[in-house]
Amino acid sequence: MARFELNAEPRSAKGTGASRRLRHAGKIPAVMYGAGKEPAMLVLDHDSLYHQVQNESFYTSILTVNVGGQKEQAVLRDIQMHPFRPRIQHMDLQRISATEKLHMHVPLHFINQDIAPGVKLQGGVVAHLMTEVDVTCLPHQLPEYLTVDLSSLNLGQSVHLKDLALPEGVTITSLIHGGADLAVATITVVRATVEAETEVAAAAAVVTAEGAAAPAAADAGKKESK
Repeated sequence: MARFELNAEPRSAKGTGASRRLRHAGKIPAVMYGAGKEPAMLVLDHDSLYHQVQNESFYTSILTVNVGGQKEQAVLRDIQMHPFRPRIQHMDLQRISATEKLHMHVPLHFINQDIAPGVKLQGGVVAHLMTEVDVTCLPHQLPEYLTVDLSSLNLGQSVHLKDLALPEGVTITSLIHGGADLAVATITVVRATVEAETEVAAAAAVVTAEGAAAPAAADAGKKESK
């Protein structure tokens, strides 16, 4: 698990105008809440934070938030980006407890799809039906990602949620609550191949029809000449 530490300062000014001034000064307004404590209004440095959020692991890691020398553990709950500039606008953090389970969206990493029989031998393509999944676990059990091994998948087969290998203590949230065992990835026939086969079949049908029509026309011509 990657380690990330955020250095923050308390924030007293609120409102749109105050947030705008912070952003102009290279700062980010943020809020940290949860764990039975009052929400804390914070200020973070944009450039150092922007560098960290480029790492995929940042979104599924336990973050250490240092506020005036006091450190708390938190997870990222929301990050607001500028509509078209590479700028962070606001961040929501949730405090965590080491003894309380949390649920987080964890990315899926697909491996061995190039050696799957459905791809290598049967000409199929992999369709990723999910890119992340919501899991429930204690903070110290939180994985950075889940691996989906496609090495044994044949054409027309799928990997489902129940097929995923989960670390100890980690469960898929939707399955806990009786949700459907949805497909995560599947190997399907290449669409272009299907269309080509359809065109070939249609052309063959036309040729067959024309071939059958030719003798009939010849017979009709003989009858008329008599």
